[in-house]
Formats: sequence, structure tokens, C-alpha cells
Amino acid sequence: MKYLSLLVFAAGATTLGTELSAARLLDPWFGNSQIVWAGLIGLILLYLAAGAWLGGRLADRYPSLESLLAVTSLAGVGVGLIPAVSPPILRLASLGLQDFAPGLLAGTLLAVLLIFSLPVVLLGAVTPWAVRLALVDLSHAGQVAGRLYAVGTLGSIVGTFLPVLWLIPAFGTRWSFYLLALGLLLICCAGGLTGAGRGWLRWVPLLGLAVVLLLVWFGRPAALRAGWDGRMDSSLLYEDESLYNYIAVRAWGSERHLKLNEGVGIHSVYHPDTRLSQGIWDYFLLAPLFQAREEPTGQAQEVLVIGLAGGTVPALYTDIFGPWPITGIELDPEILAVGQRFFEMDQPNLTPVAADGRRWLQQQPRDRRFDLILVDAYRPPYIPFHLTTVEFFGLVQNHLADGGVVAINVGRTARNFALVDALSLTLGVIFPSVFVIDEPGPPDDLGNSLLVATGQPFALADFQRNVAGLPPALAPEFRSFAAQAAEQARVAAPPAGTPLFTDDRAPVEQVVHGIIWDFLRGAD
Repeated sequence: MKYLSLLVFAAGATTLGTELSAARLLDPWFGNSQIVWAGLIGLILLYLAAGAWLGGRLADRYPSLESLLAVTSLAGVGVGLIPAVSPPILRLASLGLQDFAPGLLAGTLLAVLLIFSLPVVLLGAVTPWAVRLALVDLSHAGQVAGRLYAVGTLGSIVGTFLPVLWLIPAFGTRWSFYLLALGLLLICCAGGLTGAGRGWLRWVPLLGLAVVLLLVWFGRPAALRAGWDGRMDSSLLYEDESLYNYIAVRAWGSERHLKLNEGVGIHSVYHPDTRLSQGIWDYFLLAPLFQAREEPTGQAQEVLVIGLAGGTVPALYTDIFGPWPITGIELDPEILAVGQRFFEMDQPNLTPVAADGRRWLQQQPRDRRFDLILVDAYRPPYIPFHLTTVEFFGLVQNHLADGGVVAINVGRTARNFALVDALSLTLGVIFPSVFVIDEPGPPDDLGNSLLVATGQPFALADFQRNVAGLPPALAPEFRSFAAQAAEQARVAAPPAGTPLFTDDRAPVEQVVHGIIWDFLRGAD
């Protein structure tokens, strides 16, 4: 009974540890949203239900400890296989999204669901099987079943916190799966080698342990740098896994890109040979031109950047406008270190801060105000909803100087502007004027728009006049870019039925999933 309790405890811990590690594994590819969590939890419960049914059937047919250990060992091997088989499948899913290939994306999503099915179904079989083996007196059947299910639940509690508080921060996601599998298999080996059985099944746990150890040996870190087709990525300069992100820096000649979480988006660029970034970051330079000042670029202004990443926006502002004081907020401190190491994020006028943007603003005194507040913290499907609501923008307004401007980078497709419209409507509740500038891009690719909200009423003609009056002392590249961007600017006009985002109800996932659905069915 004591060994069965230990086995049930380990199975419970491995099950919830696998679920929490799976959430971290999927987070970089599909985002950390309620729908992802609901799907994952629902599937885990479905697999556990199937496992309980299967365990009850097998326990009656094979009522031996060796059989139970063999099945539990297969579950351990399945957990150990997850980090080995998931990278190519997840990369295919990323390519399906990037290349607008609905069939590829749907197929890989199905494969992702199947990755976790085998080990969790088998883990779900452990407790009913153990109850069957522990029953020697039917008069105590309820007591035995209750005790083992309680032990399994305690194991699940441990498995809930183990990856979050220790395994993932200390070892990373891949090693979390390996360590969970190895721990379960070691317990199975102890039972198999010390049990009274003489059949060949008692050697299955030892074989399973050997398989996972081989997976660990051949799954060395260099394999993470291989593309889905197995070729080494020669452009990779750096990669690491922080508490919040998978971080990669890639280079093409002198140009460098910061990519987070294997998504299709680029979060920072470094162009040592050009004045501008050739991307959406250049559009943030237009924010001062939405101010009703005689020379909006002629005097230093205090800037706040929420979503600093590798520091592309502060570098552009410093290069084009001079050493304006800039405070940059970035949730992940390791990204700040990467920015300083690979993206020349060393401007003396920049103060980087590792914090959540909204929480940091809440902690600032009421008289701490900024002329420009630039938000570059989200792109579908990675949308932190608490940075999209009326309450958040009200907080932003409280820290905006008179005549200040808010600019936000919002992702979209060429056909679906639902997220742009929703944020335009939400901004319009707080700010008197909201404008949209669409970054031109390929018609069948993800794109970006810059939303600009002004603290005072402002007209589009005033912006165009400010662009035309840019002083010749500014870089000609910027003046030429601003003239072209002015032609793309328009007054925000969200259509009827556009949802308003509040802290109580911010259907970000619903909006994003609508965008994805339109893309999958090829809507024009």
C-alpha cells in the first residue's frame, strides 16, 4: 500500500507538471490566453477521463503490479518524448500561420493536441489500477479508494507548483519534461526491481528509463537551433529561455532581429547601416507631429515606451531628435540584457526598467507625466488584455502631459482590421482624437497599424502641416518617410458593432480568433 501510494502521488505530480509545462510549451506559439488554457485544461481532463476508464478495464484484466508499472513507464516515456517531437510540429504550425497555409496550420494544431494524449491517458489509468491492486477487503474499499485518490490529488498539487516555482525557472521547459519523466521512471524502476514478480514486464521501467536518458543525451541544446527540416540555423547569434520568453537573436549581415517565442513577429531590429528601421518602429517617430505646437520636434520631450524590447524605438528617437529623456518599460529583464548586448541599447538618455507597464504606471506619482507615451507591447496573438482597456488608457491619460500624444502598434492582416477598430473605439472613450496610419506591406501577410491618440482635439490637416514644416536640419530619410506616411494617415472610424475593451470585458481572444478564422477560410 505504501508503494502504491507513492506511485499514485508521482503520477498525480507528473500529470499536473506536464499540464503546466505544456502551457509554457504552447505559450510561445499560440499565446497565453483564456482560450488556450481552456483548451488545454479541457483536453487534459478528457484524457484523464479516458485513462480512468482504461485503467479500470485493464486493472480487472491484468491485476498485477508489473502490468501497472509497465503502463506507467510508457507514460513516463511519453512525457519524455514531448520535448523531442514537439519542436518540428510547432515550427510547422508557425510556418502555417506565417505563410497563410490553413491546411498545414490545422494539421499541426491537431498534432499538438495528440502530443499530450498518450502520456496523460496512461497517467489517468494509474489511480484506478492502484485501487484494484490495493483492495484486499471489500469492507474497506471506500477507505482504500479515498486514500489513494487523496494522495493522487496531493501529488497533483505538488505538480502544479513544481514547474512554475522551480523546474521551468531553474532548468527550462524542455528539461522540465525530462525531469518529470525521469522522476516517474525511477519510482517505477524501484517497484519493478524490488517486486515479487518474475515476468519480463518488470524490466519495462528500466527500459523506459534508458529511452528517456537517450532522449536527454541526444536532445542537447544545439538541437534547438535546428529548423523544422533539421538544418542548422547559421543566422542564430543567441538564444535562451527566460522566465517569460524564448529569446532568439538572428543576424543577416550587419542587421539583427530580436524574435520572441518562435512567433512570426520581429520585436526589435538593429540596422547599423541605415538611419531608419524599415519597419513599424519608424512610425513611432511620427507621434510628436500630432502635437499642436509651433515646432513639435524642436524641443526635448519626455518619452515613455511600454514594451521596450531591444530598444529600437529609443534608438530611433535619439538618432533623429536628439537625447530626449526616455523611460523604457520591459517585463522581461533578460530581454533588457539582450538589448544592451546585441542592439546597442546604451543611450545615456534611456532609463530601462524591468516591470509590467500598467503596474509601473500605477506606482508612479500623479504628477509624473510624459509628453509621449508609446506602447509597443502587443501583436496578435500575444495580446496582454490589461494593456488594451478603457481603464488602462485612463491611467495613461493621467500620466500624459498637456498636449501629449499616445501611440500604439497594433497587429492586423491585410483584410481584417478588427483589433485596430476595437482599440480605436476604446481609445476614443478617453481621448478626443484618434488616428490610424497603416504600414504598407504584402497583401497576404501580417501587418501593422499605428494608432495615435491626442490629449487635446487635433485635426488630420494639422498633422499634415507639421509634416510639411519639418525643419531641414532633421535627417532627410526621416523627412521623406514622414511625407509618405502622411499619405496613409486617416481618422479612426470603427464600424458599428465594434467591441469596447474594459477590465470587466475585454474579448481580445474573440477578436483575434475572428481574424485567424477569416484567414483560415480565406475571407477577402
